[in-house]
This record gives sequence, C-alpha cells and structure tokens, in this order.
Amino acid sequence: MSDLLARFTLLDLCDILILAVLIYHFVLFLKKDVATRLLLILLVFFSTLFIARFSRFFATTWLLSSLFSSALIILAIIFQTDIRRAFLSMGRRQIEPHVRDEEAEMIEELIKAASEMAEKRIGALIVIVRHLPIDHLLEIGTQIEAKVTSELLNSIFLPYSPIHDGAVIINRGKITMAGCLLPLSRNPDISKSFGTRHRAALGLSELVDALIMVVSEETGKISMVHDGKINYDVGAVETRRMLRRALDVKRTSKPSASGDR
Repeated sequence: MSDLLARFTLLDLCDILILAVLIYHFVLFLKKDVATRLLLILLVFFSTLFIARFSRFFATTWLLSSLFSSALIILAIIFQTDIRRAFLSMGRRQIEPHVRDEEAEMIEELIKAASEMAEKRIGALIVIVRHLPIDHLLEIGTQIEAKVTSELLNSIFLPYSPIHDGAVIINRGKITMAGCLLPLSRNPDISKSFGTRHRAALGLSELVDALIMVVSEETGKISMVHDGKINYDVGAVETRRMLRRALDVKRTSKPSASGDR
C-alpha cells in the first residue's frame, strides 16, 4: 500500500481530474442541443488527446483513444436527427413555381390568423411540418383536409370549439389534423411563465424540425418555436421571415392587406 501511495504523483492527480472533468462535461453535453456543436467538440477532442499524449496522462489518453476507435458510431447515435435532416434535404426536389405561390399565400393567411387571435387573446398552437414526419408523436386529433385560411384557423381555436385546446397540423400546404396533443418538453430551464402550449411546442421542436406558432391566451403574444428554441413576442415581419425560411419560399409574395402589425 505504501509503495502504491509513493507512486501516486501530482501528475496522476491531474490525470484523474482531467478525466473527471471530461466525463462531467460530456454528460452535460448530452442534455443540451448538440446539433450545432460538432466541430467545436471535435476540435476540443483532438486537442485534448494531443495534450494528454504529450503530457503522458495515461488514463486520459486511454479513454480518448478508446472513444476515437468508436467515434463514428457515437456521432451517428448523437446526431442521428441531424444526419437524417441532411439526407432529406439532399433529396428534396425542386418546388414548382405555383407551389411556391400557394405557400406564400399560406404564410399570409397564417400571419393574418395569428394577428387576429393575438388581438382577441385567443390561444393557438399551429405546427408547420417540414422534412421530418411527426405522426408518431401525435396523440388523438381530428382528421381534416382543408386549405389554410385565417377564417378556418380562427374558428378552430375559438374557446367553445371542441378541438381548440389541441394543436393544428399543417402539412404540404394543407390543414391535415386539429385537436392534437403534442409531447411536452422536459427541459428544466423553461421559464415558469410559459404555459402548456409553449411547453408542447418546445417538446415537439426538440424531436423534429417542425416550425411551431404559439399564440398566448394570457398575454396575446406570438411565439415561433424551432429547434428547441422559443422566439417570444415576434411581430409580423419576423414571423414572415421565419415562415419563408422554414418553407424555403422566395420573397415574391405581396404583403397582406392588413399590413405588418
């Protein structure tokens, strides 16, 4: 035992501390949004591996070398959603001009509906499906196949409507479902001021690439939720920009008659 303690040097202590810090930060990393951190993580990984080998930190070098041998599998598991998005994006076909016009018209209808409901303090939750399917994440819901209009959206979310509490799903330019329940986010950092609609929007955006519009019944503010982030109290200009970007619609449409409010 005394021989073992005699061999335990300050270098070994630093080695163990580095190992503990790496494991701790890796666990924190898994709990956060990992999609935009790949290059930074790889840079830190290889820099730490080089320093560990140069400094003769054997435990740290062993761990990083073991991780490197299975790095492709680990990255594929962690970034499976982003890899899938990339392949889907590569396989997208060119959208015909008339389809772009319909999407531009739909955007104006969404902005008009959200503005009207915000003025009346009517709560709403609208999901715009992008590349990844969401059917497996929805609970209950009423099947609908209708054109997106502000009148229809307003009628769905009226307080006395039987399906006003759920989410409306818009897919390929059509309202396909209403009254749907979405998975709630388990993120402990969500502000307590956000209600069930915001938590549901955030929960879905953490799993797929959908863009979700939320109209707060309490404040009358409009939020846009995407990729696990909430953009709170956005105006018509910012809403239009985010919708166009999500749907890849060029700026060819005319502003709505109601104007940007």
